Amino acid sequence: MPFGYLLSWVANQLWAMEPEKADEILSFLLSRATDPANSKQAAKIHPSRERSVARAEGKVTLIPMFGVMGQRRLPGESTGPGVQTEALGRIIDDKAADNRVKTIILQIDSPGGTVEGTAELAAKVAAASDRKPVIAQVDSLAASAAYWVASQASEIAITPGGQVGSIGVRMMHQDISGQLEQEGIKVEMLSAGKYKTEGHPFGALSDETREHFQDQINDAYRDFVGAVASGRGVSTGVVEESYGQGRVFLAKQALKAGMVDRIATLDQTLARFVAPQTVTTQQRRARAAQAIARTK
Repeated sequence: MPFGYLLSWVANQLWAMEPEKADEILSFLLSRATDPANSKQAAKIHPSRERSVARAEGKVTLIPMFGVMGQRRLPGESTGPGVQTEALGRIIDDKAADNRVKTIILQIDSPGGTVEGTAELAAKVAAASDRKPVIAQVDSLAASAAYWVASQASEIAITPGGQVGSIGVRMMHQDISGQLEQEGIKVEMLSAGKYKTEGHPFGALSDETREHFQDQINDAYRDFVGAVASGRGVSTGVVEESYGQGRVFLAKQALKAGMVDRIATLDQTLARFVAPQTVTTQQRRARAAQAIARTK
């Protein structure tokens, strides 16, 4: 796929993603948009290629949620983003319906991703948490869309060095017409339909287009804030005023603000829900003493 097309697609998506990662992706695409020799390198924008494959730990299912989030896959890619929300949602539905699974732990390390698919995944997490405990284990980042999803769990635990937040929505637009002009490239847009080509990267946004995009951003942000408020059991005002206003919080800050429920490593969280496989001599003696006491 030509990078110019991919750049246009990225620039016209609503993103709930940590700003630094979003800027990294846009910069990568922009630097290659006019270089056909790099047209096969799109996979590099997703450094994490780990898939969400559930792993059983006794009666606990551990589901990883690593990398950039997207509903399916980016156009033109043979593989998808690190977290394909549609596929992950099916896994969560399956584990929620499985009576052998008593607890679901989502191990999250994600900067967020597209708004598309996030609300749907968050709703599946909320539905699962109505049936059984769903623990969002932040290990070590749940930013933006990833926090949107985490907020719907029964509980959020964060590793001591972890970060959460970045509650907000953005759309990226860059006018590359100056760069193209320097290289002697002229782009002419032909279309039918008044707004068919609005938002393209070959010129500045009109006031009307900017207002339209801002309305979309505002709508998605309201959905984001409303979902977090519902999941965390607080008002939308608390989310808007106390949950960072787009900033990322460290573990202790997040706990103080009420954005997470406890600070714990993945091992500590697993230890709370995974039954021990062996019983120590001391434990056996203590149980025997209790049994003898009950007979007296």
